[in-house]
Amino acid sequence: MSTDNQPASADEGDSGLTADAPSLEELQDRVDELEHALTELESDDGQKKMTIVATKGSFDMAYPPLILASTAAAFDWEVVVFHTFWGLDIIHEEKSKNLKMSAVGNPNMPVPNAVAAIPGMDRMATRMMEKRIDENGTPTIEDLIDLSIETGVELQACQMTIELMDYDEADFYDGVTTGIGAATALQHMAESDVQLLI
Repeated sequence: MSTDNQPASADEGDSGLTADAPSLEELQDRVDELEHALTELESDDGQKKMTIVATKGSFDMAYPPLILASTAAAFDWEVVVFHTFWGLDIIHEEKSKNLKMSAVGNPNMPVPNAVAAIPGMDRMATRMMEKRIDENGTPTIEDLIDLSIETGVELQACQMTIELMDYDEADFYDGVTTGIGAATALQHMAESDVQLLI
């Protein structure tokens, strides 16, 4: 009986497959390298990053960047808020206490623009909102700045705007990072998972 169709022995079948196969020690080294690379990837990408650019300095527009920043920081995100132009007033210790709402052009104001343009309407609208914030127990702007700094948010002041507005670096809240340029802000934006312009 012919044996041409008989399967090759185990030794014969394995010899061609195992000639270039890595040793057990080499395989273990490769596994260790992959595990190390995975650990580095997890540590790099594990913490989400967010950059917020705050450009407006009105009373109502001070809240969104600070609320979003402090909330993200509470979830262990790395957060930077870059304040430029009128947004700089949010972190200016004196000016932040006197921010006003604009009644003109605000679609949520229950008065027409002709009435909203009357002198003193901005102040009245601001007082109404401050009263509502107080009654609701909502944190003040100063509270949110303190909370943001405490939770690790980096509040940055645009250096060009500081010079343009003729502000002094000492005018800002303790903990605010000054001397930041657009290039630094752009670098953080490029590395961030979330970028917001407010």
